Amino acid sequence: MLFGTLGLLVPVAAVALSTGEVTVRDTAPQKRVAIIGAGAAGSSSAYHLAQNALEANIPTKIDVYERDAHIGGRSTTINAWNDPRYPVELGASIFVAVNHILVNASRDFGLRTATRNIYNSESMPDLGIWNGKEFVFTMTDEGGWWDMAKLFWRYGYAPVKTNSLMKETVSKFLSMYDGPLFPWKSLSQVVQDVGLVEVTGLTGEQYLKQKGVGDLFAEEIIQASTRVNYASNLGMIHGVETMVCMAANGAMQIEGGNWQIFERMLSSSSSITTHLNNTITHVSKQQDGTYNLTHSDGSIKTYDEVILASPLQFSKLVIDPAPRHVPDEIPYVNLHVTHFATPHKLSPAAFSMKEGEEVPEAVLTTIPSGEKYRNGTDHGSPGFFSISIVKSGVNPISEVPRQEYVFKIFSDRKIDNKFLSKYLGVEVTKEEAEQGTQDGNVSWIHHKLFHSYPHEYPRLTFDEIKLDDGLWYTSGIESFISTMETSALMGKNVARLIVNGWLEKQNQGDSLKVQGEPGWRYEALSKENEQRQQPQKPLKAKL
Repeated sequence: MLFGTLGLLVPVAAVALSTGEVTVRDTAPQKRVAIIGAGAAGSSSAYHLAQNALEANIPTKIDVYERDAHIGGRSTTINAWNDPRYPVELGASIFVAVNHILVNASRDFGLRTATRNIYNSESMPDLGIWNGKEFVFTMTDEGGWWDMAKLFWRYGYAPVKTNSLMKETVSKFLSMYDGPLFPWKSLSQVVQDVGLVEVTGLTGEQYLKQKGVGDLFAEEIIQASTRVNYASNLGMIHGVETMVCMAANGAMQIEGGNWQIFERMLSSSSSITTHLNNTITHVSKQQDGTYNLTHSDGSIKTYDEVILASPLQFSKLVIDPAPRHVPDEIPYVNLHVTHFATPHKLSPAAFSMKEGEEVPEAVLTTIPSGEKYRNGTDHGSPGFFSISIVKSGVNPISEVPRQEYVFKIFSDRKIDNKFLSKYLGVEVTKEEAEQGTQDGNVSWIHHKLFHSYPHEYPRLTFDEIKLDDGLWYTSGIESFISTMETSALMGKNVARLIVNGWLEKQNQGDSLKVQGEPGWRYEALSKENEQRQQPQKPLKAKL
């Protein structure tokens, strides 16, 4: 989950190798680029490609094709009670302070971050970790001294050690944003170059044991984080993604929906045209190296470069002839995301609590020690991955106005009326569990089954970025780290590779100079090279 810049690159006069300056002819022919997918990767590809092409003085026309009716891909919102005054994030809910592409974009586009004001929540703990039998840990205020005391009392030095490992892992990853590594032609190679291939080759469980992190902290705190973020238990998610789950400082979301970042990217340049509700069915390579794209209506357009900016296995796209490199078909998590509105809080009885006790606003789950799970995404005895209050408001459709809570559940199966009845402590009918009733115990509900992210199994190599001459692929990065930010990073990387390739053809080897990205390092890590032999002060990780 990590960062970027929105500033212009260096002027053309400064675009040079050590041998001298680049001179780009004003008469360069227009380049035509098609991007299939308007999610984080596709939007970032278009945005940075427009910037880089302008910098290189290469006229470029960019067409972005999206089969759905909205920009943002899995980053999308729904409206509670079908009322636009109450938008809630359906997928890709948050980004964090170290996600600098998204943070910088939201700042430069003038987008405001949302605040959470939950009705009558003063007495509720912020967060609890439930193992199906009891809350093994709760936080009453965000990182207060009492919470920290409880943390160290129960888990000893493990939180400090985990923070140190997280900083080390993320610092290595962040070096992928800067020269001399950026832009990288091979994800497999750059992961090896930054020293993370050993971490992706281990499960989170193996990595934490190898590094001496206590089992109790790993099973209760870290596994709760991998379950809420990736619906995965520690034994079935690789070490890098495990550490990413702990890099959650400064979590934020955009007021009205994170998709607006990507909408602004696509509207940032007149060279970009976005085509919604537009499905590409065939990509055919021609003898001259160009590509013909066939639309679902049968029309055909020709492009110099094509970027596939969504998982190929779900696109039903035919590529003819088959490219030199064909992406692996990898298993994705089938995640059930359920939102519902109710006047009730969660029932303390459902969590083995005393009557009158308050259930936390956010309930994460883990598996009790010794319990075996069937697979990496088995929710185990808790019955779900997480449940949390994401919004509150006055029900606009009820006969008598009433305050209600909007909950969000992550689970590996569809939520039914029996589940809701148990956890709300009131009877929920089948009708309410399917569609809600305006004055019922559940007034509104929305069910969504997502191919949310890949199963982040350990692996040592990743899909190629360049599938063939002029044909690019962004989704390979999801098996490494699956976030809005990393998809945006891959889009930015592909954009730079494309423009560098154009410049190399025109100018016998010259390419755009890489500048350091503002804000790309953690605070206190800007002198990392000088301090490499010194112990790092741990950062506080927030779930």
